[in-house]
Amino acid sequence: RTVATQMASARLRFTTVTIGVEDAVFRASGREILFPGFFRAYVEGSDDPDAALESQEALLPPLAVDEEVDVRELEAIGHETKPPARYTEATLVKALEAEGIGRPSTYATIIDTIQDRGYVFKQRKELVPTLVAFAVTQLLEEHFEKLVDTHFTAEMEQKLDDIAAGAAGWLEYLRTFYLGEEGLQNLVRLKEAQIDPRTASRVNFPDLPVEVRIGQFGPFIAKENNGDRLTVGLPEKLPPADLDEATIKELLEHKEEGPTILGEDPDTGKLVYLKNGPYGPYVQLGEEGEKGKNGRAKKPKRASLLRGMKPEDVDLDLALQLLNLPRTLGIHPETGKEVLAGVGRYGPYVVHDGKYVSLKPPDNVLDVTLERALELIAAAPTRGGAKKVLAELGVHPEDGEPVRVMDGRYGPYVNHKRTNATLPKDMKPEEVTLEQALQMLAEKQAKKGGRKRSTRRKKA
Repeated sequence: RTVATQMASARLRFTTVTIGVEDAVFRASGREILFPGFFRAYVEGSDDPDAALESQEALLPPLAVDEEVDVRELEAIGHETKPPARYTEATLVKALEAEGIGRPSTYATIIDTIQDRGYVFKQRKELVPTLVAFAVTQLLEEHFEKLVDTHFTAEMEQKLDDIAAGAAGWLEYLRTFYLGEEGLQNLVRLKEAQIDPRTASRVNFPDLPVEVRIGQFGPFIAKENNGDRLTVGLPEKLPPADLDEATIKELLEHKEEGPTILGEDPDTGKLVYLKNGPYGPYVQLGEEGEKGKNGRAKKPKRASLLRGMKPEDVDLDLALQLLNLPRTLGIHPETGKEVLAGVGRYGPYVVHDGKYVSLKPPDNVLDVTLERALELIAAAPTRGGAKKVLAELGVHPEDGEPVRVMDGRYGPYVNHKRTNATLPKDMKPEEVTLEQALQMLAEKQAKKGGRKRSTRRKKA
């Protein structure tokens, strides 16, 4: 191999022949070595260069233009391609960089925004687009094509960089962008009258036997059924790629069959239902529109199925367990406060005195014990507002609220409601008196009262 690096390059001739048969086109490729060069010393993957030289050639027979060839054998070889992988946060940032869109300081905001607005959701590490994203993209590409053109966005980013560097004026740029003859204000006025809400809310899936639309409460499918219009809500996190005829058939069948009655709750006498909604299958206690003590219709109690649960496996007992969440596991032996297990936005958890700990398999929210919950709570790191109390000093004379010495991230401090005052470095937490704490809190409150609060703009 070392010798080969010092030798002359090999010269090869590549030949491509195109053979047309009616509408079909076939291609044959050949390769001929004109000068072996370094192949004489080294051929990748072979210990015998001379013998391997023959395998480097694929010679075609002599052919001429418009010559007819005989078919000896015709074999159809299947080849499947895979769709491009979905973006992750890292690959999306890389793609934005390649297009000149965004800056390092804005990439995190961009990714947060598309998730907050329901355009994508995370599935493992992948960013999966939603049906709402499809509808918004269709609308923008049809009516505001320039605004969603990557070149336009990249030019805008560069202009903003120039403004930040002092090379361009911000007022003139914004006036032109918003109020110019082709500015955003005039564009919106012009296009708003042209947008048909019925068309804009429809997501184009030409191969599906139903309409796919975005409604007030999320995406849904609609189909004419014996003169009636049948609509079914779609799960919020159903990837558009998974919306096929089999899924649609299943959703429509569930809708036509109606909810499944699992049985009767022994405590209330109400029926327990298994239903399917925009966020997936769930169980419900009682009927819609039942009136409460005040005479107003109240919302029936509902509980979503846990991850991994299948609707066909849900019976009355399991449904009642789900409806009973959050459940009390017992009393914490040190504080005398309740320990609960429930399901929240981020999944199953146990909680005690405001400290939440997520439950991971094999722990199950339906059967986790008090002893196990205490272990998890004790082992979990203290975060955020769950600060350690170093000393209880007494109550504030004005409102009776407790005054405490707390252990904070930057050292001990005294606390009363929302007012905190850091202890001097030469003062030990155990030596602080209530009088000293009240004086420090009063001084801190006086300083806070003299400050003007800055208003923060809400994120768009």
